[in-house]
Amino acid sequence: MSGAALGAEMVVVFFLALFLLHRYGDFRKQQRMVLFGTLLAWYLCFLIVFILPLDVTTTIYKQCKMDRRDRTTGSPPSNQTSGNASAAPTQSARAACYEPWSYIPDGVMPVFWRVVYWTSQCLTWLLLPFMQSYARSGGFSVAGKVQTALIENAIYYGSYLLIFGSLLIYVAVHPEWRLSWYELQTIGITAANTWGLFLLVLLLGYGLVEVPRSYWNASRHGHMLLKTYFKAAKLMTEKADAEENLEDVMEEVRKVSEAVKYNHPLRKCIDTILRKCPADYQDKMGRNMDDYEDFEDKQTFPSEKSLVKLHKRVIYAVQRHKRTRVQWRMLLQEAFHLEDVAKNESSSTRRFVRGFPPAEPPGWLCRYVYTPTAEWYWECLLKRGFHRVLASVLGVFSAAVVWSECTFFSTKPVLSLFAVFIQLAERDYNYVYIQVACFITIFFLCTCVYSTVFRIRVFNFYYLAPHHQTDAYSLQFSGMLFCRLTPPLCLNFLGLIHMDAAISHQHKEQTAYTSIMGSMRVLSFVADGFYIYYPMLVVILCIATYFSLGTRLLNLLGFQQFMGDSELTSDLVDEGKELIRREKRKRQRTEDGENRRREWKERYGNAREELSAGGRNNHEMKETGYSDDASNRCQRPPYFSGDIRFHFLCTFPTLRTGMDSSIFGPDAFIGPLIALFKAAKIAFFFFSFFLLQIFAHFYTLPHYNNKDNDNRPISFFFRLMSILIFGRMQF
Repeated sequence: MSGAALGAEMVVVFFLALFLLHRYGDFRKQQRMVLFGTLLAWYLCFLIVFILPLDVTTTIYKQCKMDRRDRTTGSPPSNQTSGNASAAPTQSARAACYEPWSYIPDGVMPVFWRVVYWTSQCLTWLLLPFMQSYARSGGFSVAGKVQTALIENAIYYGSYLLIFGSLLIYVAVHPEWRLSWYELQTIGITAANTWGLFLLVLLLGYGLVEVPRSYWNASRHGHMLLKTYFKAAKLMTEKADAEENLEDVMEEVRKVSEAVKYNHPLRKCIDTILRKCPADYQDKMGRNMDDYEDFEDKQTFPSEKSLVKLHKRVIYAVQRHKRTRVQWRMLLQEAFHLEDVAKNESSSTRRFVRGFPPAEPPGWLCRYVYTPTAEWYWECLLKRGFHRVLASVLGVFSAAVVWSECTFFSTKPVLSLFAVFIQLAERDYNYVYIQVACFITIFFLCTCVYSTVFRIRVFNFYYLAPHHQTDAYSLQFSGMLFCRLTPPLCLNFLGLIHMDAAISHQHKEQTAYTSIMGSMRVLSFVADGFYIYYPMLVVILCIATYFSLGTRLLNLLGFQQFMGDSELTSDLVDEGKELIRREKRKRQRTEDGENRRREWKERYGNAREELSAGGRNNHEMKETGYSDDASNRCQRPPYFSGDIRFHFLCTFPTLRTGMDSSIFGPDAFIGPLIALFKAAKIAFFFFSFFLLQIFAHFYTLPHYNNKDNDNRPISFFFRLMSILIFGRMQF
C-alpha cells in the first residue's frame, strides 16, 4: 500500500473541508475567491493534522531499520543518548521490523510538507489578510482598495518583519555562522513558529481548563439556562447598538444620496454604497429619491474621500448588524431548547415535547430512530451523565498535557506521558495505536486552541455559525488563524513525544515534518530557551483560568461577566429571562396565526375545492347538453323562433357560458361577478367594433379620398381590426 494511505487521506480530508465549508459558508451568496481561499486554508490545516501521524509511523519504521543496520555493523544504536538505555533496542533485537500499513516511500513526505507548509504560510501572512482588508475597504476602485489593504496590513507585516529582522541580525553578527539560503529559510520558519507558539500557549492555557469545564457545566441545566439568560441580556444591548448604528449610517447615506443627483460625477460611488445597504433601506431610498432634478454648481457635495469613509462605515455597520442578528437567533434556539428540557424533565409520559416545532421537516432518522421517546431519554437522563463522563476524561487529558508541557525536555528519565505511551507502542510495532493516539492528541490540542478564539469575548467580532450563516470575514479569519497556529502546534506535539531532535537532543531519525522546519540549532537561544521554558507558562494560565481570575478582573474593570455571586449578574439574568419570554410570546403568536390559517384552509379550503370541482363538473355537463341543444337550435333559421334569448345566446356564446355558470351552477355567490365581468368585456368589444366601423366608414367618404390623398388602405385596416375583434368576441 505504498502511498495509498496518503492519497486516500488527502481525498477524505478534501471532502471533509468541503463539507464543513458548505455547512458554515454560503456557496450562492459569497464570493468565489473568499470560498476558495477559505477552502484551501482549511484543507491544508486538516492535512497537517491527518497526515502527521503517518509521518510519525513511517519515521519509527525507518528508525527500526537503522538500528538493525547499526547492530549488524557493530555500531551503537542511533536512538540512544549517553546513559539513556531503554528496553526498546532489546525488543528490536528480538523482533524484525514490520512495515506499517500506511508506509510512505522515501522522498514523498519532504516534498509534500514543503508544499503544504509554504502554501499555508503564504495564505496566512499574505493572501488572506490582504483579501480580508480588500473586502472591507471603502474604496471604489481596485487601486484604492489595494492601497487601503496594504496600509491596514502593515501591522501584521511589520510584526513579522520585526521578528525576522531581529533573528537575522543575531545570525549575522555571530562569528561562527554564515548566512545561506538554508539559514534564511530556517530563520523565517523560526520567526513564524515563534509568533505562533507565543499565541498558542496563551490560548492553550485557557482552553485546557475551559473545554472540560464547559462540558461539566453542560450537565447542569439550571446553570446553563441562567448563563443563557445572561448572554441574552448582553447580546440584546449589542444588537440594539448595532441597529442604532445602522440607522444612523443609513440616514447619512440617505442625505448624501438625495444631495448627489443622477448626473453628478460621484453618482456611481453613491450607487455602489447603496448596493451594500440592506434591501429594505434600498427600497426606502429609491422611493424618496427624485433623479430627474439636475444638480446645481452652488450646492455643497461630499468629496470622494468622505464617500470612501462612508462606504467603509456602511460595510462595517451591515456586517455588525448581520452578526448580532445571527447570534441572537442562535441564542434564542439554545434558550428555547434549555427551557424545553427543564419542562420535560418532570414529564410522566417520557416523551420529549418541543415548545416550537422544528423549521425543517424531520428526516427518516428522527421518524424511526430518534423518536420523541428516545429524545426524552437522551436529553433528560443520558446526556447529563455523558457530559460528566466526557468532562472527566477531558480533564485527565488536560492534566496529562500540562504535565507533558512542563517535562517534555527531560529524556533521562522520560517524564512526558505522551512520549511514554508512544515508546510503549513502538516496542510492539502497534502502528494503528500510534496513529490513533497522535491524531486524538493533536485534535484535542486544536480543539482547546481554536475554541478559545471563538469563546473569548474580545474575539466575539468573528463567529462560526452553521446552516450557511457565517459571514465572509469570519471565514477568512478562521482560515488565517488555522494556518498560523497549526504548524507550531504540531511541532510542539512532536516535542511532547520526543520526535523533535532539536528539543530532545537525541540522535534519532527525524520526521519529514521536522526536517522541513529546519534545524533550530541555528538559533540556539530559541531551541534551548524559548521553545523549552515558555510552554511552562501554561501552568500559570491554567491556574488563573481555573479560579476565574481573568473573569473577576474584567468584572472589576466594568466589563460585565457571568458570576453567580454578583448582584449585577442577577439583574442581567432577570432582564434576559424577560427578553426570552417576550420573544417566546412573539413567536407563539406568529405560530398561532399560522396554525389558524392552516386549520381554516384545511377546514374550508377542501370543502371549497370539492364544491368548485363539483360545480365545474355540473357546469361542463350542463354546458355540453345546453350547447348541443343550442347549437342545434342555432342551425335553424331565426324566423322559425321568436325567442329573443335564442337569438342573443346563439350570437354570444361567451355570455351564455357565464350565465350558465352563474345561474345554473352551484357557485351562485361567485357567478354574478363572473357574469358581470364577462358582460363588461363583451360591451367593450361591442364599443370597439362599432367605433372601428365608424372610422372605416368616414375614411370611405368622397371628400377624404382624392388623387393626392388615398385613405382606402386606412379604411381597410379599420375594417380588418373590427373583424378581428368580432371574432374574439365570438370565441
